[in-house]
Amino acid sequence: MTPTVRVAVPRKGRPLEAVLERVADATGTAGLADDISSTLRYEKAVTKGEVDPDRPVYDRLASYSDWTDPTAPEYTLLRDDRNGMPRRIVFDSVVVEGDGVDLHLIGREEPFRALRTHSFPLGFDSADLVLEEVVQLRAEGLDSISDVNDRIDPRDTDVRVVSGLGDTVYHTLLATPDVLPGGASLDREFVAGYSGDLCISPRYERLVEAVLGTDVLEGIGFSYPGDVAEEEAAIADAGLGVYLTMTGSTARDHGLVVGENLFPSETVLMENPAEGDEATDRARSALLDADLSTAIEM
Repeated sequence: MTPTVRVAVPRKGRPLEAVLERVADATGTAGLADDISSTLRYEKAVTKGEVDPDRPVYDRLASYSDWTDPTAPEYTLLRDDRNGMPRRIVFDSVVVEGDGVDLHLIGREEPFRALRTHSFPLGFDSADLVLEEVVQLRAEGLDSISDVNDRIDPRDTDVRVVSGLGDTVYHTLLATPDVLPGGASLDREFVAGYSGDLCISPRYERLVEAVLGTDVLEGIGFSYPGDVAEEEAAIADAGLGVYLTMTGSTARDHGLVVGENLFPSETVLMENPAEGDEATDRARSALLDADLSTAIEM
């Protein structure tokens, strides 16, 4: 009998799509991945009011699941955090048959925390959450996924990062031109000599401290966007900030200079070795055999 390994995954959004692409690369199940992704994109559009559904939500939920097929994807209904708390269909689980090991992908709101509580041997979540929760703050900054494990105190968690998936959006330095002296580069060295406000999202305070390092942040105070202001607009008011961006086009619309990419906001494969066995090793190897992955020394 083929062993099955339980893998915690996000329930929706870009991180889940990155996971599905990686699993499809490892198992040859591109059709299944596309089906799940397209279903969830449609449901997201319904939740945002961009399309009018042709059936009530429970009818759609029932139609998406095939109870006669144990390998068919399953979905569930959650309250979305948008105004009015609309119900939203999200991913629940699917069994993907592999070569020598099957993967049981199980949706969780917080996969990283599910691994921390020893509920799963493998899981996928944002690298940001690892930095926000367990990475140690040091004088020097952190700039790559491969260095994350060295900053995790083994007394805090058994979980370690195995690989990034390459679905990268960077935490990037942004500034108004008047903050930069003529010809100055907007990079970590500039921030080290800067005094004043640095505008960030409140949830990223510890992440930014880990990425820039505590020495660089001497003489700098954090400011935060208001309830209404967009992050880029708030950074333009403050003069200097850190925000997630792929191309910088929106930042430039606010007159901002796009500087150094500080750290990748990337979905990562994680492992709790305390829960692993031979089947887990096979599952991890299958996921790492996909072309995009680069294993991290654990």
